[in-house]
Amino acid sequence: MIKRTLYFGNPTYLSLRNKQLVIKMPEVESNSGLVECIKEKAVITKPIEDIGVVVLDNKRITLTTGVMDALLANNCALITCDDRGMPVGLMLPLCGNTTQSERFRLQIEASLPLKKQLWQQTVQCKINNQAAVLQKCRDIEVNCMRVWAKDVRSGDSDNLEGRAAAYYWKHLFGQYIEGFVRDRDGVSPNNLLNYGYAILRAVIARALVSSGLLPTLGIHHHNRYNAYCLADDIMEPYRPYVDEHVFKLVQRKGLPGKELTREWKAELLVIPTLDVLIGGTRSPLMVAATQTTVSLNKCFSGELRKVVYPEIK
Repeated sequence: MIKRTLYFGNPTYLSLRNKQLVIKMPEVESNSGLVECIKEKAVITKPIEDIGVVVLDNKRITLTTGVMDALLANNCALITCDDRGMPVGLMLPLCGNTTQSERFRLQIEASLPLKKQLWQQTVQCKINNQAAVLQKCRDIEVNCMRVWAKDVRSGDSDNLEGRAAAYYWKHLFGQYIEGFVRDRDGVSPNNLLNYGYAILRAVIARALVSSGLLPTLGIHHHNRYNAYCLADDIMEPYRPYVDEHVFKLVQRKGLPGKELTREWKAELLVIPTLDVLIGGTRSPLMVAATQTTVSLNKCFSGELRKVVYPEIK
């Protein structure tokens, strides 16, 4: 079942009743001039089990510990935003799988050659997906990228990921911004990409936890301050889906301002439901992410030799 993504950008009261998320607006609650029947109609409920991602983007949102417990118990990713409305925090359940300790052990004991092979597969898929996006969106020559993907060695010792990225970003948004560079603090549409990747990262981290894996322990990323190194590894082949979505948004609506409006954010909250091709079948991105993390766990246990990643055709 496809889980819902809920965004809260206004002052809101969130509580729990009969396994339902209860949503109330404080302005309605405190307005003594409204009759009770109108107040009751202003209360919205959502089944907790249907929710996959919650984005909290207002300083006046109040939620009970009961809500947090219920959301996390149902493997929901809870995202908080900073003063600029950009995702800054991510909360996930401590335990998402019944055999979690065993899977942790296999992940921790994974050999260096295995991790290098997994990273090789990851980079190859990412470059091929980037090439497909560049061809679809800009009709740019991508034979060089196909060659780079094929030439990626174990651990990507030649950093072909970086070479491909330089070519990719130079051409993808070149028609809008001359000399565009992908930079977290750079000019628009970097802010759209930042927000989209934050949503994607939460989806992948959620899938890792549900598969009994430790999001902190990466196969390539190993920043000591990063609590989601494995999520950053596994999301790489999924990034081009976000890039394509952002490209189409810019093509349709133009470039956004420095601060993203709620309308722009709403356009990016559909990322978990984007249609992806994985294993020869079309699936929502959130469902595909779980297929990927399940296959990763099987690679750690020796049941599989390749991670199942999505392909952009």
